[in-house]
Amino acid sequence: MTMTQQILSNSNQPPKAAMMKSSKVRLRAELSPSSQVQEKAKRTEQVKVSGDRRSYLAEKQRRKPGLMPISGRMADNGRGEADGAYDVSEIPPWDESSHSMETMENSRAQINVKEKKHGVIVSFRGSMRRVGEKSPLSLKHKGSKNKTEMGNISDTQVHLPPSDPLQSPQSQKSQPSHSRTQSDSVVHLGGELPKKRDPGRWSFRMGSKKEKTAPPTPKQEQLEAVTEILISTEERMPEVTAGAVEEKWSYKLPEIPLAPLSVMQINKLIEMEVLEEAYLNLLSLRLEFQHDRKALGEEASSVELSHKEKDLSLLYRALRNKLTDIVRQSCALPSRNKELLVLVACIIEEEEKREGDLGGMVGWRKSWKDAVQEGLKDTLKGVHLDSHEQSTSWLAVHLGLLGKAIVEDLEKVKTELVSSYPPSFNVFETYVSSCHEVVGEHLKGLLGKVTETKDYHALLDFIIHRYQSEKVMGSISLQPELKEEQTTLTLDGDFLDQIKTGYCSRLQADVRSSLDKVIELEHEEMWKDSRKPDIDEDLYNSHIHMDIWTNIKGKFQATRGLDVNLEQKVMCTCLEELNKFPRRFESAFVEWSSAVLDSSLWAIYHITYMNSFSALKEHMEDYSASCPQQVEQLGKEVDGLIHRLRQALVEHFKTDVKPFLRRMMTRKWLTSDEDFQQLAKRIETLSQQCKHMSPQLSQVLVSEVHYFVVKEYISQLMKNNYSCKNRKNERAASKMSEQWVELRELFQEMNSEENWLYPVGDHLSKIVGQKNKSEIKNNLKPLINDYPDIGKKHLSAVLYFRGMIRGREKQVILQKLTELKRLHSNAGNMQHVFFAEIQPAVNTDCLANMPFSCFSVLIPES
Repeated sequence: MTMTQQILSNSNQPPKAAMMKSSKVRLRAELSPSSQVQEKAKRTEQVKVSGDRRSYLAEKQRRKPGLMPISGRMADNGRGEADGAYDVSEIPPWDESSHSMETMENSRAQINVKEKKHGVIVSFRGSMRRVGEKSPLSLKHKGSKNKTEMGNISDTQVHLPPSDPLQSPQSQKSQPSHSRTQSDSVVHLGGELPKKRDPGRWSFRMGSKKEKTAPPTPKQEQLEAVTEILISTEERMPEVTAGAVEEKWSYKLPEIPLAPLSVMQINKLIEMEVLEEAYLNLLSLRLEFQHDRKALGEEASSVELSHKEKDLSLLYRALRNKLTDIVRQSCALPSRNKELLVLVACIIEEEEKREGDLGGMVGWRKSWKDAVQEGLKDTLKGVHLDSHEQSTSWLAVHLGLLGKAIVEDLEKVKTELVSSYPPSFNVFETYVSSCHEVVGEHLKGLLGKVTETKDYHALLDFIIHRYQSEKVMGSISLQPELKEEQTTLTLDGDFLDQIKTGYCSRLQADVRSSLDKVIELEHEEMWKDSRKPDIDEDLYNSHIHMDIWTNIKGKFQATRGLDVNLEQKVMCTCLEELNKFPRRFESAFVEWSSAVLDSSLWAIYHITYMNSFSALKEHMEDYSASCPQQVEQLGKEVDGLIHRLRQALVEHFKTDVKPFLRRMMTRKWLTSDEDFQQLAKRIETLSQQCKHMSPQLSQVLVSEVHYFVVKEYISQLMKNNYSCKNRKNERAASKMSEQWVELRELFQEMNSEENWLYPVGDHLSKIVGQKNKSEIKNNLKPLINDYPDIGKKHLSAVLYFRGMIRGREKQVILQKLTELKRLHSNAGNMQHVFFAEIQPAVNTDCLANMPFSCFSVLIPES
């Protein structure tokens, strides 16, 4: 029967009876090695480990505090330890049986000096620890004539750290000491197990810079007994907080029992988290298995050995699962698991030493790291997370709480858990790196729920900026342990690129939606009620370009705060979507404008959107350095839309004035100015509208209209619709000259740059109004110099309008034109094309185009 089982059995008896029974057990244990084995084998199956750890501690707390006998055989180095500090004055007087028990203890101590290897020291540190912490008592002992002199030690009291209440007898052994110092009895592991310094105990050495040595009493030197120097909490704590204690870990394997407990008992100890006792018996079972295997040989096997191997595997798996649970919950329950973590670390280190031996398991350190990660995962899963329907800011709120939870966990690790591990575990660094991995996996899960731009933005901001800022990993509470290079969140593969791609795609969809809303808003505010556009800075203006530019610019600026490279990608994505907008807008506008009856309002809207899209193009050119291809393509799309709007405006003007132009150079024209006045009125209206057009756009429109009006006006001379007879040519020439002056003034007012068109009317009016036919050929040279593309058919049509239908004079004039054109063609001056664009009418007179040589016989000799 093990001593732990004996203690559990005694825990259900009255204190007095328990002490008597314990003394008898210890006495029997000292008689002889063989009797120990027989007694143990006889009583092992009778002991059951009952209850859990908390019920056991509760039972011990209900007992009245008292001094338990300190006994046991001396260790090799001649030192022993007492694990409790209790005032004897608080203990009830002992009766004769307790007096005889003490006499037996002293007698047995003398025997132990001679037979060290058979000694067993039983410590009741687990059962009496909490009483000693709450009520340190002065030590007084009476009722024994052989009592040990311990001096006046009531002035120095001890603050005992919590320890495991269930310890095996083997794990309770202690070594005698010539003297004990402060460092021997003070353990500061933030409430960990008290150290034991004998070869058969876990050893957590905490050396202090200052040591105070308590001199041994004569009785201690004679018996080499164990004596504890008790240090008060008030004296110890200032020394720790001032940094006077240096933590130095050392470990010695506890003594392994010769015969292990049963598999069920070991498993029960694991379940009750009595890890030390369970692990020692598990090692004993493992050694037994190795011995049996060696005895059978490498190739031999037996059913019993197979069962024992299976039992080992099950127990090791149960132990690993228990250690995993403890580590996993260490941040959630730091105070509860603080002591257990010390044993966890020691078990892991011991198993690493024994890795490769028969009957064990591998991968303990990896399992520990996995447990750390699982604990962090549990923490992150516990962070509050609303759905999108519950809160529009669900992700931003969650990420804020997530960062707070991370900081709180790492603070617990730094302040409460690090001290429970040896330095080789690199606890804080492991938690930080595990935190990076767990957070990365958590963010992957969140990405699947993200559907809106603001949520993508919140996710990117958390990864790129917030996570490594002072709000999370850069928190001052984690310094100086957390170095700057450890604060960056490392993500797997292209995960960050996936977020950025999703962000850009979502932005592109948002831009498309916002552009559609621009069209809808324009329809509601302007088109629906045929509202006249506003005039801003003397230009017809629509706010669509400002709405578009402001919206897109805001997205660029928001992205710039995240990442510069991402900003460029967002620019290109948004501009690509914007490239599709001009045609969508044109389609909607044309559909609406086709039903507009007011031609003036129709023209004003065209001018307005020409101005707006021209301004939009200028705004977007600011991004040509970042996205040259997209800006260039947008420029082409906008130019195309402006061109089509301008052409629609020009065609509308042409359609409006063509009826008036067709009646020029006719009999009615010669007698009435009505058609010309209507033409001039249309030009004047357009001129007023062009004043509210962007100057660059206005120049192109005015030039096109100017060319069209001049061309159509002159074309009427080429159609042979009317021929001036009876000196009507002079009236026609005078009218042409007057109208030409008026047209010139109109287009000059419109700031037309087509100055080369002005002379054509003057040249032709002079030809038409020339009184002497022979003088006409003298006016040809200026005409050819300004318009070298004039042909014989064009001049023939002009002469027809003058009244020269046929005759020798007409042929001489045409011959002169041919000679002058030949001379001019050699000079190579052809800047503008005008007459080549005019199709002259075909003269049906059979003599009109007869060669000049045919009339030479009719010419009288001079």
